[in-house]
Amino acid sequence: MGDTVVDSATDRVPEKASGDRAQYGLCAGLALLGTLLLLDATRIGHATSSNDPVGPRPVPVILGVLLLLTAVLYAVDVARGGVGAAEEGEDVDLTAPSDWKTLALLALFFLLNAVLIEPLGWVISGTVLFAGSAYALGNRHHVRGLVFGLALALATFYAFAIGLGVNLPAGILQGIL
Repeated sequence: MGDTVVDSATDRVPEKASGDRAQYGLCAGLALLGTLLLLDATRIGHATSSNDPVGPRPVPVILGVLLLLTAVLYAVDVARGGVGAAEEGEDVDLTAPSDWKTLALLALFFLLNAVLIEPLGWVISGTVLFAGSAYALGNRHHVRGLVFGLALALATFYAFAIGLGVNLPAGILQGIL
């Protein structure tokens, strides 16, 4: 389909062009997921109560049916020549190479957070995570990055503790927070 021209008014490929195999693969994946969901829903026992007369089975059944319906409708669209809109990339240069240094720095700060969260606690490891992520993404105001990182870490610590009732590790700040 290399030189196929798409009619921009209808987003359709001329009738003689066949559908893209990758799109049919996505259709098959959706159908498989819907089928698995329906099969798994049949194994759910019939459990109802006065508070829940319907039980847990309808939600996965509805989702499975919707996935199968989506797969069929999408396959029909692909067979009729439908194509998705090309990525326009607002202000992104789609020809630019990946920035592996930034990705590696972000991965490093996430791993560092995973290692430090238990011994030092969320507030310290979260501060390192947020300030380090800001640095990896281009922030060169280190003190400001640390201050905002600390503010975000404290805000999330107390939002989880007070708002959700989930205690994040306090680490070495146990008894202070």
